[in-house]
Amino acid sequence: MKFIHAADIHLDSPLIGLASYQNAPVQALRTASRDAFSRLIDVAIDEAVDFMVIAGDLYDGNWRDFNTGHFFVREMGRSHKAGIPVFLLYGNHDAESEMTRRLTLPANVHVFDTKKPVTHKLEALRVALHGRSFKDAATTENLAVGYPDALPGWLNIGVLHTALEGYAAHGRYAPCTLAELQAKGYDYWALGHVHEHAILSRAPWVVFPGNLQGRHIREAGPRGAMLVTADSTGITAAERLIVDVLRWELLVVDANAADDLPAVIQRAGAALDALLQAQTGTTHPLALRVSISGRTAAHGVLFGLEAQLREEILAQAAALGGDRVWIEKVRLDTTPAADAAQISARADAMADLQALLAEAPSDEAFMRSLAEDLQLLTAKAPMELTEAVSDFKAIRAGDVSAIVQAVTPGLIAHLAQAD
Repeated sequence: MKFIHAADIHLDSPLIGLASYQNAPVQALRTASRDAFSRLIDVAIDEAVDFMVIAGDLYDGNWRDFNTGHFFVREMGRSHKAGIPVFLLYGNHDAESEMTRRLTLPANVHVFDTKKPVTHKLEALRVALHGRSFKDAATTENLAVGYPDALPGWLNIGVLHTALEGYAAHGRYAPCTLAELQAKGYDYWALGHVHEHAILSRAPWVVFPGNLQGRHIREAGPRGAMLVTADSTGITAAERLIVDVLRWELLVVDANAADDLPAVIQRAGAALDALLQAQTGTTHPLALRVSISGRTAAHGVLFGLEAQLREEILAQAAALGGDRVWIEKVRLDTTPAADAAQISARADAMADLQALLAEAPSDEAFMRSLAEDLQLLTAKAPMELTEAVSDFKAIRAGDVSAIVQAVTPGLIAHLAQAD
């Protein structure tokens, strides 16, 4: 027997601020969640799985129109024709409190109740699926404690949308502990909500499949679902199904030994080539954030050249990856070869400037004047750029002290190198 466990599909999740990114593959990003879900249904049909479990956040809150629901119904129609039942649990993003539109689903789709835990049975397979959907998005009670006891002699699967323990980056919805799940006596816990793939236990199996498709750089790497195999003895295997159609990656370029801009560009090209070479067996479009890091003598040279550096890296990406690679952002995370203490020891104009800039945040008149000047500049910027650049928000709020502190090392290194 085989089944698929998926979660956190977030159909038609909005991509805020995308218009501010240069040359973004807008259409590919907008349809990625649908395309990945269609690939999942393709795999389910090809593998002739016995059923499918969706452990919450199928949707991404209220639909803008009915097209999102129509798409899901069409895909469920495909699974219905293939004889694949689907067991759907609603999470915080598609709770009754979040959704204002509904469509009648095909007969093969079985939805877990929101009022109490229920058990769906597949009599021929002797499989029992226990679960409870979210009624309210802000469900902070422990739902797992109310789940029914395991059925003796059956394969018992718990379906739960939960933050579990230790996932502070995610909303603490339906919190519970791993020990509580293990004590329930089920064979497999099909979890959702946490977007990173994790197998937390194998006796019993407690699994987060991760989300189906990465939507931004914080969801980098391969994405997909789980293909689970079982026999009369219980669960025998659980393996990842990678179905994403566009992949986000963070490319860290070590600039420690680079002395100038050409050396940094050469290292970026080498790192990009290595990344593409490592992507064996796949032709996924790649959305890359490039981070130039390290303590380097080139830090001062790079100061203020982010735009030129991005263009150079774009050229490298075009030469090596053609249309497959999109550079989402280039970040300068380098530090100067000489630290603040070494600059202070010089007892020259650079040391005096560093001391002046260090004191600047405590000069209220200077900071107020700087904030006003920067606000005049940012007022002319489009709103989507304001949403994408966090410093713009700080400037508009009149808080520029962090910007002064962040700029100081690069400015000093730049001037010191020119000196």
